[in-house]
Amino acid sequence: MASSAEFSEDFPLPFALRSRDVAVSFTSEEDRLVDAAVSGDDEAFVRLVERHQDKVFRFCCQWLPNEEDAREAAQDTFVKAYLALDRYRRQGRFSTWLFQIALNQCRDRLKSKAGSQSRRTDSLGSGKGADFVCPSPAPDEAVARSGDQERLSEAIERLPMSLRAVVIICGVEGMSQEACSEILNISVRAVEGRFYRARQQLEAWLDESGT
Repeated sequence: MASSAEFSEDFPLPFALRSRDVAVSFTSEEDRLVDAAVSGDDEAFVRLVERHQDKVFRFCCQWLPNEEDAREAAQDTFVKAYLALDRYRRQGRFSTWLFQIALNQCRDRLKSKAGSQSRRTDSLGSGKGADFVCPSPAPDEAVARSGDQERLSEAIERLPMSLRAVVIICGVEGMSQEACSEILNISVRAVEGRFYRARQQLEAWLDESGT
């Protein structure tokens, strides 16, 4: 896994946000920072970056094997978020919104390399597939018993993207199924179905490989 991102000090703010009329909702420290950033306080946005940059970078590293690509995707995530702050409506967590943007950044980079990665053709967040309910435990736990992190990563890497997404978001990042459904723009039941299918494929691969 690549090291933590270190770009907060030189983070490229493209321009100062225009002052806007904002409905103030001080429900949390993060809400106050978002409100301040939307109102034109660049320092508030830098603080938001500092809060989330490591998690976003780590998430990008799960998708992009090249550290520099992952770093650029993480930086672009915050640039996109900066430019779209006035459209953030706090219907969910700010971190969930960032992961949505990061996922799109990673997906765009993967699509640009699709010719050399033909096995990665299953689209992220397509919402298709049977809605089976996944039993506990989470799919990554099916292989965690081996204690072999390298083999776990290899098994997850072999999953189609739509299944890999729920494993990374819920199993690796530890986010809830509700947050996963928001990030992928699918129902919670569809998330459960993908967990179910991911677990089946992980266990089948492990059986074949003799683990």
